[in-house]
Amino acid sequence: MPTITTATVPEPAKAKPAVAAPSRRRNGIEDTLDGRPIGDVWREYRAAPTEAMRNKLVEHYLPLVRSVAERLHSRLPNEVDVDDLSSSGLFGLLDAIAAYDPERGVRFETYCSQRVRGAIFDELRAMDWVPRLVRSRTAKVERCRKALEMESGQTATDEEVCNRLGVDDAEYKKITRDANPVGVVSMNRRWPNDSDGREGREVDVVRDTRQPNPVVKLQRDDLKHLLTKGLSRAERLIIVLYYYEEMTMKEIGVTLDLSESRVSQMHSSVLARLKAQMQHRTKDV
Repeated sequence: MPTITTATVPEPAKAKPAVAAPSRRRNGIEDTLDGRPIGDVWREYRAAPTEAMRNKLVEHYLPLVRSVAERLHSRLPNEVDVDDLSSSGLFGLLDAIAAYDPERGVRFETYCSQRVRGAIFDELRAMDWVPRLVRSRTAKVERCRKALEMESGQTATDEEVCNRLGVDDAEYKKITRDANPVGVVSMNRRWPNDSDGREGREVDVVRDTRQPNPVVKLQRDDLKHLLTKGLSRAERLIIVLYYYEEMTMKEIGVTLDLSESRVSQMHSSVLARLKAQMQHRTKDV
């Protein structure tokens, strides 16, 4: 009886599930949004712009605004807050989203960075109370001074700068005076504390030079009392009139109804006694 063999029919290969291409990041920004290429999202938004899609784009590009603000903040004073710069740059991001055209072939990150920087600069100019004309004239003087120093290798004089700029002495003095306006400092700005590593405020460490130091005043009063404790009224007057009022011995004698020689004798006696007291009370002082 012949043997019948059956051919094994291979099972059809199962289709592999489609795997989405991994997203890439450029400058901290992914090139996908909700699993879709960012280019398709932009074309959809340009065809039918909606507020919900705009908000998604804003959230997607917020790290770019923060990056631009942090780079600019590194060149600004400490009292400028990086969060304030980011808030200003957000307006530039909104303007960039509204005006961006993906058909021009320019990446949005490149286009948006310039708009964000411009919005931050506009806010910084609004915060600066010195007119822009003053800033530009000051910068022109500094460029002229540096050019003269590079040419001659020596420090440029004011006369040389005036001649190069073509201005007279009065105009040059006005430019330099306007270039040094009174500065405005926030008393709440951060102040690093080297002792414990924590940050304080300017108002906590500022020194008021208009007021005398109470500790120094007490020390001087104690020293004055210590030195003049054993002096009579006439002897104290001689010291005060001679050293503080800068009167001569003859004038002091007329004031106290004493002879000039007597005043000189009392002055020498007082100095000798004070010197002796200082030697015995060095520890107290």
